[in-house]
Amino acid sequence: MSDLHIGIMSGTSLDGADAVLVDWSSRRSIAFTTRPYSADLKSELLALSQSGQNEIERAGAVSIRLAEIYAESVRGVLDLANIRSDQVASIGCHGQTVRHRPEAGFTVQLQNPSLLAELTGITVVADFRSRDMAAGGQGAPLAPAFHDGVFRDKVARRSVVNIGGISNVTILIPGSPVSGFDCGPGNVLMDHWASIHLGKPFDEDGLWASSGTLSTDLLDLLLDEPFFTVAPPKSTGRELFNAEWLGQRLDGSTISPQDVQATLLELTARTIVSAVRAECPDCDEVIVCGGGARNQTLMRRLAALAATRVSVSDVHGIPSGQVEAVAFSWFAKNALSRQAMSLGSVTGSRHPIILGGIYPA
Repeated sequence: MSDLHIGIMSGTSLDGADAVLVDWSSRRSIAFTTRPYSADLKSELLALSQSGQNEIERAGAVSIRLAEIYAESVRGVLDLANIRSDQVASIGCHGQTVRHRPEAGFTVQLQNPSLLAELTGITVVADFRSRDMAAGGQGAPLAPAFHDGVFRDKVARRSVVNIGGISNVTILIPGSPVSGFDCGPGNVLMDHWASIHLGKPFDEDGLWASSGTLSTDLLDLLLDEPFFTVAPPKSTGRELFNAEWLGQRLDGSTISPQDVQATLLELTARTIVSAVRAECPDCDEVIVCGGGARNQTLMRRLAALAATRVSVSDVHGIPSGQVEAVAFSWFAKNALSRQAMSLGSVTGSRHPIILGGIYPA
């Protein structure tokens, strides 16, 4: 079997689809590309994240559009690497989460893996989360299993923090099994606030947030959310941290928009560092990946609060914007080789499981 695998990730931020071609014989990324979502597709995905009219037909139509975008991403990395589709063993495709309800025993990632296999001629591995849920797990976060495989050190106590729409933390302590969980909002609330007040999808480098002043009163209201004190395993998404959640806490507020943004950035930083301190109090290094790693204001705040070394995953061999896509190439590779994942200490699943359903080319 070929050691070439493609990973595709489209996360809670809804900014687009990342695709990476990885040669696992040398453990290196060969090519990477991003396909941004159009404004109308992002709007429809946001709408489908809540209950609405005619959801089944709308979700079906969006799943086809996503498969076509994912196929474009695959062709993009193949062209960049000058690799033929028949040289690639698999595509690991996470799909687009529109509903994550671990308390009800289900999760929904929109995609059409059969169509993706047809369009690319490559075997697709998809639907990673539901197998974990079937075994009693939360279905997320899954990334800690991958972080354990690539970032663990024999001596150093490390925490890996992925800051996407939602932030999650992985704890890697020598001699102990991997653990991890969702911390709370990563970029999702900051991006929402920036889109309203700046007309932009995100606050680049956190410059707008840095122009504001922290509101301790608002921060206290935000931190009063019960999710933050729930013991792991735990996972979350837009079902909790959304515009309505923020609006309820801003109701009647006269705080300036930039001060709200500064406070939202502080919320993300504090909940991450609080999670790291609780699970790895003597942490030697915090490794940051995901879109939040590009927010220099956020990175500086994390470094100040963590009081330990804070680095980006780039210095450990994987660019911060590629980690999740690389992870799903790894999950796909393991699914094809029937390699079970032990995620009990992360998601709460009862036993090792093979993640992902296989859709042959």
